[in-house]
Amino acid sequence: RMKHQSIPKSLIFLPTAVSFVGASIIWKFIYTARDPSQPQIGLLSEVAMKVGWHSPPNWLLSIPLNTFLLMVIMVWIQTGFAMVVLSAALKGIPDEIIEAARMDGAAGFKLFRNVQIPMIRRSLVVIITTIMIATLKVFDIVRTVTGGNFATEVLSNKMYSETFVNFEIGRGSALAVVLFLAVAPLVAYNVV
Repeated sequence: RMKHQSIPKSLIFLPTAVSFVGASIIWKFIYTARDPSQPQIGLLSEVAMKVGWHSPPNWLLSIPLNTFLLMVIMVWIQTGFAMVVLSAALKGIPDEIIEAARMDGAAGFKLFRNVQIPMIRRSLVVIITTIMIATLKVFDIVRTVTGGNFATEVLSNKMYSETFVNFEIGRGSALAVVLFLAVAPLVAYNVV
């Protein structure tokens, strides 16, 4: 309940409209690192050098840092979706319930934890399962940024590599079945 909430909401939702490959290319440029003696083209390396880090690492080669940097891309894309669903769910809570909870002494975090979260439980389940499914089958980010190298391999990228690079159709198919079996319970839970 803030003034001009459409502006920050639009900025948070904007990355959702960008494809996974597009977002990966944007972030790959941000993470690009060069030798400190050369001009930096990667935003992260440039900022690190400006604050006094004389020799920042090659971000995408640094294990396990590179995995967390790939997670940042996924979070950047998915935050807008979660914000829209949660915002709609919170606005859907009747004002009478909030007012009654305040009359009973609930305020701030207590109101949020004991009243609002139980009221938006279904929306939370939808968000969690949707993002878990997207995370399990993430392919574009890993393939675009690291190609699965430097300890960033994921199941869907391995499936692609086995099937279309190594031409191991059986192994790729087996990985596809494993991926399906991992995603199916989440979809079933979301539908039921």
